[in-house]
Amino acid sequence: MAYLFDTDAISELLRPRPAPGYLEWLTGVPREDQFTSAVVIGELYRGAFRSPAMERHLVNIRQRVIPALTVLPYDGAIAEVYGLLSAQLEEAGQVLADADLQIAATAVYHNLELVSGNLKHFARIPQVRCNPILSRARRS
Repeated sequence: MAYLFDTDAISELLRPRPAPGYLEWLTGVPREDQFTSAVVIGELYRGAFRSPAMERHLVNIRQRVIPALTVLPYDGAIAEVYGLLSAQLEEAGQVLADADLQIAATAVYHNLELVSGNLKHFARIPQVRCNPILSRARRS
């Protein structure tokens, strides 16, 4: 199984005390099965540039996050999936932030299971397979 890590799943690892169950699970995931989206990296950079600890966050992104994961681009093929998902949600009278839809589209296009603490958030997209490990680990 290969995984796409959402912004909160990566941020969890940068906390002073990440959820132990999540860390334990992650040690069993081979490096070649760990992915994230360029959209997630953008969200991490936005958070870093807004933080009073900007330099520390930038170093974490550049030296810890990016080398540890395969960063998938947001390209034309994923944009098509995004358009489909967005239209389906709008038709159902539901909305989801564009960045979250782009992340979901990346997971769907690459057939990756999404690791996120926002399961309710992504549950409205039936095509997205969500991994509950982060939500469970945070409750423990």
